[in-house]
Amino acid sequence: MLAGTAERPAEAVARRRQLPDRTGDVAVVGGYLALALWLTSRQWGRPDRLFHQAGDQILFEWMLARAARAVVGLENPLWSDALNAPGGVNLMANTSVLGLGVPLAPVTLLFGTQVAFVVAVVGCLAGTATAWYVLLRRRLVDSRRAAAVGGLVCGFAPGMVAQAGTHLHMAAQFLVPVILALVFRPAPGGRVWRSGVLLGLAVTYQVFLGEEVLLFVALAAGVFVLGYALADRAAAGRLARATAGRIVVGAAVAGVLLAYPLWFQFFGPGHYRGMPFHAYGYQLDAASFTASARQTVFGDNRLPGLAPNPTEENSFFGPGLLVLAVIVTIWLWRRPLVRALAACGVLFALLSLGARVRLDGAFTDLPGPYRLVAGLPLLDHVVPARFSLVCVPVLGILVALSIDRIRQVGRPDAGLGRRAGGRSPAAGRPAPVNGVPAGGPGTGPRAVPVRLLWAGAVAAALLPLTPTPIRTVPTGPVPAFVADGTWRAYVPAGRTLVPVPPVTNAGRSPGMLWSARTGLAFTAPGGFFIGPRAPDDPAARWGAPDRPTSVLLRRVADTGEVPPITDADRRQAVADLRHWRAAVVVQGGLQHGDPMRRAVEALLGPPQEIGDALVWDVRPLVG
Repeated sequence: MLAGTAERPAEAVARRRQLPDRTGDVAVVGGYLALALWLTSRQWGRPDRLFHQAGDQILFEWMLARAARAVVGLENPLWSDALNAPGGVNLMANTSVLGLGVPLAPVTLLFGTQVAFVVAVVGCLAGTATAWYVLLRRRLVDSRRAAAVGGLVCGFAPGMVAQAGTHLHMAAQFLVPVILALVFRPAPGGRVWRSGVLLGLAVTYQVFLGEEVLLFVALAAGVFVLGYALADRAAAGRLARATAGRIVVGAAVAGVLLAYPLWFQFFGPGHYRGMPFHAYGYQLDAASFTASARQTVFGDNRLPGLAPNPTEENSFFGPGLLVLAVIVTIWLWRRPLVRALAACGVLFALLSLGARVRLDGAFTDLPGPYRLVAGLPLLDHVVPARFSLVCVPVLGILVALSIDRIRQVGRPDAGLGRRAGGRSPAAGRPAPVNGVPAGGPGTGPRAVPVRLLWAGAVAAALLPLTPTPIRTVPTGPVPAFVADGTWRAYVPAGRTLVPVPPVTNAGRSPGMLWSARTGLAFTAPGGFFIGPRAPDDPAARWGAPDRPTSVLLRRVADTGEVPPITDADRRQAVADLRHWRAAVVVQGGLQHGDPMRRAVEALLGPPQEIGDALVWDVRPLVG
């Protein structure tokens, strides 16, 4: 037959029947994407704005720029000497998000780091929601509407929105459903080797997105397996061998692929030990679970400190969703899946409360279960407040299961749900059970009010969680002296451009933002990263080791007050500039710009005014 022959009528009918399904899926994913674009709308086309935790965005913009440079220059993506001169930074030991930076390299190179960062935020939110939607649709529910709502909760819960504007490594959860789908298959057989290899590849990629998320996945999967085994020992026994086989194969594949990167992380140059802060101090208040997050329609910036900071508002589910989850758990308690999910959610919610439970801002005498695991390897580095992120997909799945179940009320095949293989039951009315139709007592006209009532309950629980656009704060522009490359005439090879103030642990030093937005064009001291205290002391600290001059200028930046400058301070400034291999010192727009100018003038003499920057050519001083 010729290629252009018209298809048979039966084939045409089948094709038309498939079209609405695809259109519906596209509509759901398009809705997720539109919501993510709206949440990031306050930064599109606004180079003078950053999301509210500005230092974190600067860090990830720099990481995206570094990944793009590594791709173009075929450089080692695990290390960089563009920051922390003359020491360099172990990027594998930091949140380098290479899993985002490498594929986004064309966006970064064409449109800059700010656009790449916002695209990454959109991709993390919409991608996570889409991945959960696909898993729910294929494995757990028959209803597209149920899967869509479940994906919405999983991708856009308050904790996800709070993390997305600041911590890309925590928001990039779109591989979590993929990993879980590969680990847990509904049939005991299957292609163990194929699934295991795919699992190993997914785990490897997740390491380059965020190792902390992978740790949460492993912990949650372990708790889920234990809960499911207690709920249905027969099914767990049937699935155990194949599941263990996939995990072993996946671990072997990931172990081979990650051997060098993990060695570099823990033993390579610039590695560190421990954390530069006490993780146990970052816990959630028990009252946070029923409160409204800042980034929701009922939230505001005057909320009490129920979370360590706005980026860690990882619970804040509101009373409606929690009550709904309890009702669903009781209603569907016979399902082993629901019992395992409930156990997982409750345990991780309790872990997020830290070693000593706090309620409404005050510590109680109640011990938290976190104290039992706080000293374990790896877990001693985990921020307790982030354990509650595991509750997000738990709640999303429970909501999806309830919508799917209520949709079946009144249908002749109600109560069957999805079989183990994920396929819907065969059409046709099943036989009565003990004389009662399989549709249950809700069959008939009474089913409509029941569905409407449940739809109203779900809407009442979720509408207060509607997110609002992520808040932004102003940021100073990159001085033209830096942006247009004028600095190149002052900085020879092997020398550095020192921003004012030169070394801080966050976004207050502008050097990291300038570096990111110029594509890492110059080398600078300092930066926002975790590294060792000294070459012979691997204990972790934020940023580069302090130098006396950086401490002095940071104090001026913090207070706006200039201390007396002595000859000893001037000699120390020259020594510090030599350590940094400085060629030029540059001051752009700062909050305390005039005090900073006076302090640097007292140390180095009068500057040159080049465009919108103050420039000190220190080559004659440092030799």
